Amino acid sequence: MKKILSLFWILTGFFMGLSQAPEKMSYQAVMRNGSGQLLVNQAIAVKVSILQGSPAGAAVYSERLTGNTNANGLISLEIGTGTVLTGTFASIDWPAGSYYLKTETDPAGGTSYTIVGTSQLLSVPYAMYAKSAGGGGGSFAIPYSTTVNNASTLFSLINDGDGTSLEGVNNTTTSNISAVRGIVSNASPGGFSSAVRGINNGTGGLGVGIYGSQAGSGWGVYGTTPNGLGVYGNATGNGYGVYANSNTGTGLNATSNTGIPAAISINNNANNNVALSASSVGNGTVVNVTTSGNGAGVRSSTGSGFGLHGITSAQTSAGVVGDNNGGGEAVVGRTTSDIAGAVVGRNDGGGYGVRGFVATNTSGTGIGVYGQVGLNSSTGRAGRFENFNNTNTDANTFEVVSNGNGNIPDNTKGNAASFLLNNTNSVGAAVRGEVNTIFGNFGAAAIFGVSSGTGGRAGLFYASNPAGNGASLIALTDGNGNAITANAGKDGNGVETNIDGAGNALYAWVPSFATGRAARFEIYNENNTSDVITSTTVGNGIAGNFKVDRTTGTSPAIRAEVNSQFANFGTAGVYAISSGTGGYAGLFHASNPAGNGPALVAIADGNGNGITANASNTGDGVETTADGTGNAIFAWVPNFGQGRAARFANFNTANTNPPLTVETHSNGSIAVFKSGNPGTVNVARINSAGRGFFNGGTQNSGADVAEAFDVNGSISEYEPGDILVISTKADRTVEKSSTPYSTLVAGVYATKPGVLLTEEHIDTDISNKAPMGVIGVIPTKVCLENGKIKRGDLLVTSSKAGVAMKADINKVKIGQVIGKALQDYDQKEIGKIQVLVNIK
Repeated sequence: MKKILSLFWILTGFFMGLSQAPEKMSYQAVMRNGSGQLLVNQAIAVKVSILQGSPAGAAVYSERLTGNTNANGLISLEIGTGTVLTGTFASIDWPAGSYYLKTETDPAGGTSYTIVGTSQLLSVPYAMYAKSAGGGGGSFAIPYSTTVNNASTLFSLINDGDGTSLEGVNNTTTSNISAVRGIVSNASPGGFSSAVRGINNGTGGLGVGIYGSQAGSGWGVYGTTPNGLGVYGNATGNGYGVYANSNTGTGLNATSNTGIPAAISINNNANNNVALSASSVGNGTVVNVTTSGNGAGVRSSTGSGFGLHGITSAQTSAGVVGDNNGGGEAVVGRTTSDIAGAVVGRNDGGGYGVRGFVATNTSGTGIGVYGQVGLNSSTGRAGRFENFNNTNTDANTFEVVSNGNGNIPDNTKGNAASFLLNNTNSVGAAVRGEVNTIFGNFGAAAIFGVSSGTGGRAGLFYASNPAGNGASLIALTDGNGNAITANAGKDGNGVETNIDGAGNALYAWVPSFATGRAARFEIYNENNTSDVITSTTVGNGIAGNFKVDRTTGTSPAIRAEVNSQFANFGTAGVYAISSGTGGYAGLFHASNPAGNGPALVAIADGNGNGITANASNTGDGVETTADGTGNAIFAWVPNFGQGRAARFANFNTANTNPPLTVETHSNGSIAVFKSGNPGTVNVARINSAGRGFFNGGTQNSGADVAEAFDVNGSISEYEPGDILVISTKADRTVEKSSTPYSTLVAGVYATKPGVLLTEEHIDTDISNKAPMGVIGVIPTKVCLENGKIKRGDLLVTSSKAGVAMKADINKVKIGQVIGKALQDYDQKEIGKIQVLVNIK
């Protein structure tokens, strides 16, 4: 049976329809044999596979098709109608990625597939893509209007950048127009329904739900209603329902023609707050009421309280005034009761229960209120302040206020309050603050220090004795809370420490009996891109020094982990940068000469690389050196591994550099290849002169031995299969044969030489030379000038340029025979057959 050596197919087109099942696409190919002859009126079998991702990707579908070629060698098949081998054609997800069509052909119509071809489907068939994507296309015409009954959001735009998600612009000058308009068309909508609703989920103090601005003298936000509320603001927490502010104008202006301009009320009987609070830090009037009619400027009524209660802090209107012009006491209250006070100052308003002040600076030692204990061996308290109202969250139990500037040279003077335990042997506290509460809210503290100016400190602890060893601040907790919690609400640091001496700015340690961490740093905001820890030094010291000081320890000095699904640049457990012109982004040094541990171990338990190195400029991706007798690179696969010890690949088709360059500057071999277990036997070697030595011989994929020769004319005029003869016009030059039975015949233009010989250097370009095969099996041009060719016939040159013919055995002379035919040939036109070339 005639053996088919090669087939060529051409994918000419696809057509796909989804109007009815089954889904299918057309496939056409022109079939030829190895000599280029059409296979006409012949049964053909084709196995078709759809591969995903790459030419070697997984087959998502395969089937077997059969059919007959026509008189032109053309076969037409419909993919999707054959015998299914694997997969479902209708379930292929065409938009999921690139797909490739693989065909395997048996020209005899069986299952012995002898030719394989793979090509990419460069365009996904439209109908199938439309089906997978959810239907065909359309246009969005303006104006656009439609009605949909759907509980979900009909139109949503999400912008992760700094731009506006939705913007409406109207450039007309017509009155009562809108750039964006929302309408609740139902006359009886549900409660709190809104035509336009603005939501701001930010927790910052400057967030805005709806922001209206007006560049002229109009309204930033305008609300109107016949019976409802034009603008309604509600504060569900501690915020403001409506907040009005003005720099130079009026913060809030309420007017009315026939109604009430403003109504303020408290509808909760249990609410003891002020219905209207007006205050001023300036010198102007707090509330100014004027009327030009007959009504009252201010009208107040009450059931059992005060219709109008006015309080003044002027000294001349005090409830009780005691004057002392000598050494006695202005007012003395004395009691022997255990429950009643000698002096009680009661305040039913906003004034003072007791007020003591100094009105002179004559001696500088005056005291507004002076409480003492210890006289006559007394054991009471010099002062005590209590708040018995557990619902009173506004008033401070004790307040100390000073408007003085303090005393910088002597910090014991000029303070709002000064506490001194004047006993060198004492173990008591100058100030002891305690709060007994189950809440951990802001302000629920034994001591709460506030700095409300642009400078100053909320707390300062100063161990002023240079010879002292006591800490400036000690914070202890016996519970599960933090000993210290620090928070900077703006751009300041949560904790700032510095040293003027040789100590540590921050020293965190865990005692020998504890099991906690010395430090832990975390960021819980997913949108915060700041560093968790930043360590910087402008000196020559190390920015961060980590050490596990235990010779038998197995923990790392630094453990870095990133939990992310992304493989972006910088998403790394450790990300080190060298931003100068020198230095290393990373340096790992196993400094003990007696140690056997590697300086760096990189392990990937997944499918990624253990180490990925890239040099984007002229440097090397990886540079290794060996100062001793070891290997600069030692790549090995353990006895249970399945990978390669090394692989070098160049994926840039425009890069003509070799993937691997091996260089030696000595007389030693360039490369040595070993085999065996263990691999101690040399099986191949390339010496420093470039000569190869192979213990087991060599095997090449070509079928002949050829040598590069110069040609007469241009090399573009020659092609594989041409008969070449020695040129008489130039030395070591060949040309196409042109006369029958030429004794100058030298060989055949080789198609695929197994060995190509040349006298040129390996770096010399020999693309302008012809590879002339002198021995071996070579596809050779033939014709029927001397009759049909049978297997075994001797071949000689013909009168056709570069073409051989069957030799007449009675005419053959020495040096004329090209070789023996290995195939029959009876075609009228010039063709190619396999020839065992051996010039005789």
